[in-house]
Amino acid sequence: MKKHAIIPIFIPHRGCQNDCVFCNQKIITARSNDVTPKDVRNIIEEYLPTLKNRDLKMIEIAFFGGSFTGIPMEDQKTFLSVAHEYKKSGYIDKIHLSTRPDYINEEILNQLKYYDTDIIELGVQSFDSHVLKSCKRGHTLDDVHNACDLIKEYGFTLGIQLMIGLPGDNKIKAIASAKETVKLNPQVARLYPTVVLPDTQLAIMCKEHSYHPLTETEAVDITTEMYKILIEANITILRVGLKSTGLITNDTDLGGSYHPAFRQLVEGRIALEKIEDILGKMNLCNINAITFFSNDRCFSAMIGHKACNKNFLEKKYEKIKISWKSNNNLKDNEYCVRI
Repeated sequence: MKKHAIIPIFIPHRGCQNDCVFCNQKIITARSNDVTPKDVRNIIEEYLPTLKNRDLKMIEIAFFGGSFTGIPMEDQKTFLSVAHEYKKSGYIDKIHLSTRPDYINEEILNQLKYYDTDIIELGVQSFDSHVLKSCKRGHTLDDVHNACDLIKEYGFTLGIQLMIGLPGDNKIKAIASAKETVKLNPQVARLYPTVVLPDTQLAIMCKEHSYHPLTETEAVDITTEMYKILIEANITILRVGLKSTGLITNDTDLGGSYHPAFRQLVEGRIALEKIEDILGKMNLCNINAITFFSNDRCFSAMIGHKACNKNFLEKKYEKIKISWKSNNNLKDNEYCVRI
């Protein structure tokens, strides 16, 4: 049972003066109209009744979609005051927002601290200067380091968002970005393989063959390596892959690695690697039966998307009877094999 709920407030493209080659906020957020403080209140009131009696440990209000700290300070104040009202009243536990690294300064952070904001995620996308320039990101690596230092100095929870497969990117650069992320010690992260959306410069580049998106296999391979680096550093990965909005589908995607269950593809790959590593160290001669274990949270990863791991292993070890069971004494991403 999910214990953490987010009330998402999408502010599409508001506050961002930049036009990154990959960005189409209307599709990403499934919203094109501006958002007012009244809308924020209405959204919260719509969500709260659905969250009652669900034994939740955490409820967040999260401002996503645009660069929240890029909108005028007075507008930020108006939105934050609504969220803060619900936090003071005990209806929500945390206030969460996403923004750009170059839209962070002491004045902004002082106001966020005043309204008891908790989590600030930065759309870093890459730690390679050439990649940032190629996708017209508009911020520098100095902006990233300065913003991260300030956010941690003020005591906020720091999040870093990375994209995989942008123009100029490759596996080496993507893995290096994951390692640089670890050095900055964020508490949370997101990994987004690039999806080519309509009405973006990236879509034009794709049609002109000046940009070649990653295949799904390539994206899973690279993201898997980045995921392992972040998890090893005890960084919580909030999301892997772009969330479906009903507008993002395989039909609207002009290329790239959109998959509605992309995280499961990555976590399933990691589970299979760990299980195969364990099996490779065992003597399976004359073994008639094997049982694989994970905790409940990781059981679907162990089985794999559409049972791909289950089917692969049962075919590979067709002479051995294989069972799949839960053991909640195991940690997340920990797997056990018994014969």
